[in-house]
Amino acid sequence: MKNRSKKIKRFLFGFKLTDGFLFILLVYFLLIIIGFVYLYPILHMLSYSFQSLSDLLNPMVNRIPSKLYFNNYKEAFITLDYFKTLGISLSVTLLPAVIQTIVASLVGYGFAKYEFPLKKMWMALLVATYIIPPQVTMIPKYVLFNDIKILSKIWSIILPATVGQGLNSAIFILIFYQFYRMIPPVLDEAASIDGASSLRIYFKIAVPLSIPTFVTVFLFSFVWYWNETYISTLFLGNKVKTLQMMLATFVSEYTSRFGSGQADYVNEAIKMAATVLIILPMLIVYFVLQRQFVEGIDRAGITGE
Repeated sequence: MKNRSKKIKRFLFGFKLTDGFLFILLVYFLLIIIGFVYLYPILHMLSYSFQSLSDLLNPMVNRIPSKLYFNNYKEAFITLDYFKTLGISLSVTLLPAVIQTIVASLVGYGFAKYEFPLKKMWMALLVATYIIPPQVTMIPKYVLFNDIKILSKIWSIILPATVGQGLNSAIFILIFYQFYRMIPPVLDEAASIDGASSLRIYFKIAVPLSIPTFVTVFLFSFVWYWNETYISTLFLGNKVKTLQMMLATFVSEYTSRFGSGQADYVNEAIKMAATVLIILPMLIVYFVLQRQFVEGIDRAGITGE
């Protein structure tokens, strides 16, 4: 009886508190609750996007539609002019994100591996570019871009990313800086003794080791550029419209077309469908790169990056 009691206690609490059944049950319970909190808005959006007008007006239909109604996606697809606008969005998002990731890696590597005059001052200025609200520098940037004739062009988004002043570039530079500091100097010294140049050491040692960090930085950069509307509206104007900018136009068009009353429900369902179409590219990119992304986050947790 005593042995049985010990076995039950060991099963419930384990040899340590962290390996007992009750602790594991608590962890999974918290993960399920947190996961539901994050997933509920997406599930709600998907549910609404597949509901027909009759489902929306039927008080008996709450979460699950009576049947899948794809016409909402058809109308949203046409209203967004999806393929054309998607191409514009990718050019405004993908290209700056790739350039920003490469530039952040180079700058971070320089700060981590080399000593140069006023290094601490330059590092302080780098941090200041993130601390200072971006709205403070918008007017000077607008005047500068107007003087060099790149307003309403994609170059107004690409140029800052190219010179290390893209969206939240300071964070990405610091991420690479901290990672490259973790690389043992003996690797660089051994390669240098073998006659490798600085660029060869960077491309043959630093870059392969930092692939997960590249993916992590790229994903964050891609998402931030994708969701950004303030800078795009200011610098690109009405000539270049991304999917995010088209969503605002989409809402106003449906409001003027259907007016008030029952049409609001139609607008709500189609708006949800349009939102699903807008976040779909981000989900695809994440699922393609999720293994490297998780590896990068895991490595950051282990090494203290």
